[in-house]
Amino acid sequence: MGKKGDLSNFERGMVVGARRAGLSISQSAQLLGFSRTTISRVYKEWCEKGKTSSMRQSCGRKCLVDARGQRRMGQLIQADRRATLTEITTRYNRGMQQSICEATTRTTLRRMGYNSRRPHRVPLISTTNRKKRLQFARAHQNWTVEDWKNVAWSDESRFLLRHSNGRVRIWRKQNENMDPSCLVTTVQAGGGGVMVWGMFSWHTLGPLVPIGHRLNATGYLSIVSDHVHPFMTTMYPSSDGYFQQDNAPCHKARIISNWFLEHDNEFTVLKWPPQSPDLNPIEHLWDVVERELRALDVHPTNLHQLQDAILSIWANISKECFQYLVESMPRRIKAVLKAKGGQTPY
Repeated sequence: MGKKGDLSNFERGMVVGARRAGLSISQSAQLLGFSRTTISRVYKEWCEKGKTSSMRQSCGRKCLVDARGQRRMGQLIQADRRATLTEITTRYNRGMQQSICEATTRTTLRRMGYNSRRPHRVPLISTTNRKKRLQFARAHQNWTVEDWKNVAWSDESRFLLRHSNGRVRIWRKQNENMDPSCLVTTVQAGGGGVMVWGMFSWHTLGPLVPIGHRLNATGYLSIVSDHVHPFMTTMYPSSDGYFQQDNAPCHKARIISNWFLEHDNEFTVLKWPPQSPDLNPIEHLWDVVERELRALDVHPTNLHQLQDAILSIWANISKECFQYLVESMPRRIKAVLKAKGGQTPY
């Protein structure tokens, strides 16, 4: 039986052991499943040189990109993460005595651990807002999970009835481009969507309020008075609760600010840094709702069904899920401090 690769040290030791036990070359080959030539060669090397390790690992064509070349290629990647394979190869070959092809560049990059991936999308943070995020993180770096349990988180989100996702890939043959199973249907303007406002704390999920139109200051005032106020006074009767909201224009309107001032003896509005969705754990609850919507066996076909599905999914989010998100706040704060106010993985 022929072999497909060089023998390991253990296998070479088995060959020597079989021959020293008195087995013939043919008997050793039949017992171990190696060719007679291999048995003969390995045993001869042991008899003449006393070695049972293979030296063939050093054989073969020398790698065109050595350790120094890998460092050079790594510097090119660091200088331009968006460079194409062609651009990297061209820049690498400049000033080099021996040029390489794109295939070698690809192989080298993979050996170095680089792979082509879509970039992670993060909000663009201005210098001013970066400072504000850092100030917020420093002010709350000593808050424990117990402190964050006193915060009620809120946000708005929009869910589309139809999704036009250019990232979808399928497997098909050349002549199957118009096969129904290989098509992705689209609807103009996405087929509409449902906007909702929600809030939650470590203790419980709060209300999820459908918004039938674009949320303005008057509509948000109704939400604050009808939903935020009873939630805060019920969950935090000792007036030690904090209400979180982002810096959307309707949240910062004068009538909203005046309402909060009138009720500042019942709870406190958390001073929130701009461009900080990574600090708001409710963003992850929107992701949960989105994933559950996509996983439905029967997808909503109209906005009414979509709204019902969203409300049902929200109501069934587990307590462990949203409590874990609140418990992640100290780690999020540390991440902002480490990034000096910049983007974080959250």
